[in-house]
Amino acid sequence: MTKICWLFRITGRVQGVGYRAWFEREATARGLTGWVRNRIDGSVEATACGAPEALAELQALARRGPPAARVDAVQCTQTPADPAGAGFRCLPTA
Repeated sequence: MTKICWLFRITGRVQGVGYRAWFEREATARGLTGWVRNRIDGSVEATACGAPEALAELQALARRGPPAARVDAVQCTQTPADPAGAGFRCLPTA
């Protein structure tokens, strides 16, 4: 299996609406590893690693987000593998 990693930057009303927990659940359900965190600028940032098909699904879902969110944009760029390893987790705001 080919494993790649993407860095996501999601903007809009994505803080205070459960976006991080929702993103973590969606990524875990697709067998992805990585992390998600709020940014001080009001965006959400995440790294997700796994099969290209699973990442494409997550990207499509990220454009909608959970019901209370309003997503304005999702930027994805390929990034080196996450050295932290297995699982998906929420990190503190950066």
